[in-house]
Amino acid sequence: MPIALLALAIGAFGIGTTEFVMMGVLPETAADFGVSIPTAGHLISGYALGVVIGAPLLTAVAVRLPRKTMLLAMMAMFTVGNLLFALSPNHEWGVIFRFLAGLPHGAFFGAGAVVASSLVGKENRAKAVSMMFVGLTLANVIGVPLGTLLGQQVGWRATFGVVAVIGLVAMAAIQKLVPFQGKPAESSLRGELGAFRRPQVWFALAIVTFGLGGVFACLSYIAPMLTDVAGYAPGDVTLLLSLAGLGMTLGNLLGGRLADRALMPSLYVALTALAAVLAVFTVTAQGKVGAAITVFGIGLAGFMIGPMLQARIMEKAGGTPSLVSAAVQSAFNIANSIGAYLGGLVIAGGLGLVAPNWVGASLAVLGLSIAVVSGLLDRREQPAPVPVAA
Repeated sequence: MPIALLALAIGAFGIGTTEFVMMGVLPETAADFGVSIPTAGHLISGYALGVVIGAPLLTAVAVRLPRKTMLLAMMAMFTVGNLLFALSPNHEWGVIFRFLAGLPHGAFFGAGAVVASSLVGKENRAKAVSMMFVGLTLANVIGVPLGTLLGQQVGWRATFGVVAVIGLVAMAAIQKLVPFQGKPAESSLRGELGAFRRPQVWFALAIVTFGLGGVFACLSYIAPMLTDVAGYAPGDVTLLLSLAGLGMTLGNLLGGRLADRALMPSLYVALTALAAVLAVFTVTAQGKVGAAITVFGIGLAGFMIGPMLQARIMEKAGGTPSLVSAAVQSAFNIANSIGAYLGGLVIAGGLGLVAPNWVGASLAVLGLSIAVVSGLLDRREQPAPVPVAA
């Protein structure tokens, strides 16, 4: 694999850390700003809103920029946003700066996925994209636990100061390692928007939204499941989340390799496995060993899907992949919101702390159903074989 993928993975590591570490240092941030935990939660939703808005907007604005320039610009905005957040005078400014830090998230991954796939042959494109996304999954194994520990021991501002430093390192690595590719001559805003006229693009985004929504229905409430149901001590949760992150990392790498071999069959298997493991978690959550194994399995099955869908949507976008590739990140964050909302709804309805797993399994089945319809549409779109004259 090209060394340039390392630079993209460093950027992904920084982005993954800043997105998820906020959950770990939320109590310290709330105390510093003098607000309640629910109010401090706006710092999480503010970032997610930035991702949803920024992914299509910034990609559209910069559609004719050389992709290396685009990557550097997005990482610079990310770095400045995190530095400003670390210096926030109050909660209100903190939400604004978190929104700013979230804006380049999707655009970076959109451009990065296109660059990663361009560095290798067609038979290794999904694998190359998964190598970039390994930085995102490793953030859950290394960046989030260490960032949470730093925030608890030194202060949350130190955590986001370090994230800003990671952004600078990523910029230096991109400048040094990523080759200059010139302006994407085939790209125009009209052409990029034209990709959204293709039904298969919308099918792929729907699979992201609902299939991965199943993962977040579970993971949004994983802490109380592990403590109040499985019987783990609160201090064990960080280690178990790292276990989930390890599953995500392995799943991401495995998903990239399977996608290059047989994309749609592999996607069917991954979504089926995700639905099954989420359903099983309603039972295994009752014990420590079973819960730990299943948490790993959820990360493994859930993040096998990511590189498959990234490869799928770039394939269906044709020669204008940048905007739809960035839109995957918007769909990913919508999945996060839908999963968390529906999972909270069943808990509030008195169905118990493991009920979000049934929601997650149902969403995964819905994602699988959409994938099957998309696969059947592929067959209809294939030209009929031309009969050979005798």
